[in-house]
Amino acid sequence: MYKPDKPVLSLLNKGVSDNSPLWFMRQAGRYLPEYQELRKQADGFLPFCLTPSLAAEATLQPLRRFDVDAAILFADILLVPFALGVKVAFLEGEGPRLDPIEDEKQIEALCYSQKTIAPVFETLRRVKPQLKDYQTLIGFCGGVWTVACYMIDGQGRQAFVKAKEAAFHRAAVLKRLMDKIEAATLAYLMEQIDAGAEVIQIFESHAGQLEGAVFDALIIQPTKRLVEGLREKYPHVPIIGFPRGATLRDYKKYFQQTGISGCGLDQNVSLKEAKEQLLPLGCLQGNLDPALLLEGGEAMERQTKKILGALGSNLIFNLGHGVIKETNPDHIARLVALVHGFQKGAP
Repeated sequence: MYKPDKPVLSLLNKGVSDNSPLWFMRQAGRYLPEYQELRKQADGFLPFCLTPSLAAEATLQPLRRFDVDAAILFADILLVPFALGVKVAFLEGEGPRLDPIEDEKQIEALCYSQKTIAPVFETLRRVKPQLKDYQTLIGFCGGVWTVACYMIDGQGRQAFVKAKEAAFHRAAVLKRLMDKIEAATLAYLMEQIDAGAEVIQIFESHAGQLEGAVFDALIIQPTKRLVEGLREKYPHVPIIGFPRGATLRDYKKYFQQTGISGCGLDQNVSLKEAKEQLLPLGCLQGNLDPALLLEGGEAMERQTKKILGALGSNLIFNLGHGVIKETNPDHIARLVALVHGFQKGAP
């Protein structure tokens, strides 16, 4: 299908696009059999992310199958702690493990090393020339609060009890840690843009842990400073924020106050609320439930049409979170065809 421009960029920058563009969070990854074969070539997930030939291939694999409008860098949000000097490991079947940050001495010892994650930027440089003219290259990072959660608790498969305790009872210490993360993240994103990223997405995956005044202080304000820092040097680069799990009130404040170009919605945001309260603020991204993509069939198609019908005037179609690893690639192919068909006026 011919597309005369980059619809993701056009929508984020100008608020207009001939079609509702689409891409998928975690579109590069474990649901693809070719990814599973590629993964065998690396001795662990971290070396996989930091081997440009492998990471570039993982980034490009879904674009060979599906007519999506963007490629998102294959990497991980925990590369920032790794670059800060934290020991990071990914255990099969258990997820990430980090040496937890427990005292101020450990915080002061953190020092960002661009060299440590330089392969990420080489991955972007390898991917960019292989994209079609209409496809946008998306770089990303974890939100400052989300990364802090992993660094304090040392893992992700729990409710981040230690991080939340720090938020309410050790605010000064938490601020010092988050300041380190924020500075490293800004440098990391700038390097991504210099290497070819055309859009940045901030994954605040654990925004739902906080709300109200604490949400303002630990999620909105660090994000705002990241956006301002990037805009100062790269005013042309759009930024998508994704405060997953936030309340509707906090979603609105996040969109209004951070300065982001577009806001990703998780699947728990109702279409009625999205249309009435968030769409007037600008471009939205989302929000099909990944479980419906896993299921496929009529339920997936019905909800897709509802999303496009409600938000299609200013929407980047996506999921409410990442592709589930057990998802049949045929379901994604069908979804892509459905979205493109809807764009052409099909019922």
